[in-house]
Amino acid sequence: MKLVKAISRILSKLEGSLVVLLLGFMIVLAFLQVILRNLFSTGFLWGDPFLRHLVLWIGFLGASLATQQEKHINLDLITRFASPKFVNIARILTNLFACTVTTFLAHAGWVFLQSEIETGELLFAIGQINFPAWWFQLIIPVGFGLMAFRFLIRTIEHMIEALRPPQDTNPPNSVSSTSA
Repeated sequence: MKLVKAISRILSKLEGSLVVLLLGFMIVLAFLQVILRNLFSTGFLWGDPFLRHLVLWIGFLGASLATQQEKHINLDLITRFASPKFVNIARILTNLFACTVTTFLAHAGWVFLQSEIETGELLFAIGQINFPAWWFQLIIPVGFGLMAFRFLIRTIEHMIEALRPPQDTNPPNSVSSTSA
């Protein structure tokens, strides 16, 4: 389990760095597009479709990071009023359900990606370099796969927590101090 958590932490750092890099590039490109359009009546023909796909990438990477931090799905009402044991069971079921759904979505994304590869549709070209649409749509199965992986980790963590014996708040060897 420690290896899996280490892999998850490394993935989180990579995802976070990629989000920052893509967001920075996206802001610069969008600003440049506005300036070029308003001041020079021109712009990059590939800019708008590229920006739309960057939003897709940032959304999936952000969703994966939220899943890793357990901020993706939360049963807040239940966690506030239920017993810790019930809360843990609810988290196991929620994460297991989300893992199942994201696994199916990752598979559907993979099928979609395969069809995009077969069609060979180009998203845009810059000079002689062609950029196939599937390069940018690769994030769909990868993003759902990352989320499924993270939901599975959380499910296992909560199962381990549920199987641990409850800890006493007052150990038998401790002496409580009372004033007379």
